[in-house]
Amino acid sequence: MATVVFYEKPGCGTNARQKLMLTRAGHEVVARNLLTEPWTGERLRGYFAGTPIWSWFNPASPRVKSGEIEPERIEAVAAIDLMLEDPLLIRRPLIEADGQCCAGFDREPVLSLLQRDEDLNDVQGCTRPDAATPCPEPR
Repeated sequence: MATVVFYEKPGCGTNARQKLMLTRAGHEVVARNLLTEPWTGERLRGYFAGTPIWSWFNPASPRVKSGEIEPERIEAVAAIDLMLEDPLLIRRPLIEADGQCCAGFDREPVLSLLQRDEDLNDVQGCTRPDAATPCPEPR
């Protein structure tokens, strides 16, 4: 089985469910804090290869939900700059496994790791989509 580097927001219920799925599938999950990782623009961009810019953003981010940031209207360089300033904007999880990287839990290499072809939207979205307040900041 694979070693999966899993960049998460500590305390995120959705990320906890996703890590459990990978572990149950027999993989070793190495969890890292997405918010404190020393990202560079080039490194972060590697997780988004071949995907539209709007999909790089976490739709549950308070700044996206409020409309302050409109991912559909942002160019690539500006998107990366925003994410480096505010990692809560980054779509989670970021995954590294078997030499592949992705953002989100609904594409390769995740699909192969879980040996699933079906839609993984049930474990992609926020577990608290209607919460009036955002998740607490991790300590």
